[in-house]
Amino acid sequence: MKTLKKLAVISLTVATLAGLTACSGMTQREQNTATGAALGGVAGAVLSGGSAAGTIGGAAVGGVIGNQIKK
Repeated sequence: MKTLKKLAVISLTVATLAGLTACSGMTQREQNTATGAALGGVAGAVLSGGSAAGTIGGAAVGGVIGNQIKK
């Protein structure tokens, strides 16, 4: 079961990073926000054992952190 979760997290991360290649028209700050939200969501899911609240909370925190980088 742990292997399946790890595979799901890795797949989601790769898909998210591949999807971010479509962000070429975004400003650097917008890209940082999107990247932070994606990585925060993955981290929240992993740390909370896959709960929806952990995923959403991680995405929110990651988005805020990503937005504030290089302000």
